[in-house]
Amino acid sequence: MNPILNQIGTVFIPVSNIEKARDWYCDILGLPVDGEILFGHLYVVPMNGTSIVLDSKIYSEENVFRAPAFHFNTNNIEEAYAFMKSKNVDITTQIEHNHWFNFKDPDGNLLMICKC
Repeated sequence: MNPILNQIGTVFIPVSNIEKARDWYCDILGLPVDGEILFGHLYVVPMNGTSIVLDSKIYSEENVFRAPAFHFNTNNIEEAYAFMKSKNVDITTQIEHNHWFNFKDPDGNLLMICKC
């Protein structure tokens, strides 16, 4: 029997400023800005499913995601694209194959939204 579960518990995202990153992620995900910043450098984004932890201690230009390590789900890719454009998010692709697009957070981490 294998003691390692086939589950992802959390994804750590390197950010340069924990307060600004918390506000930005909560804004694009439609979440209230609540919860505390732990140990001066961690913020757990309240997610359904796999967690996201913003971490300013691990931030460096070398650690920024240059390829998406995960994607956010959407039921409507066109609405998600228009929403992110309205937030002036740095979108790096068009909607590809009517299914997904990439964008960057304020620290340059490359992220993805994908139709589920």
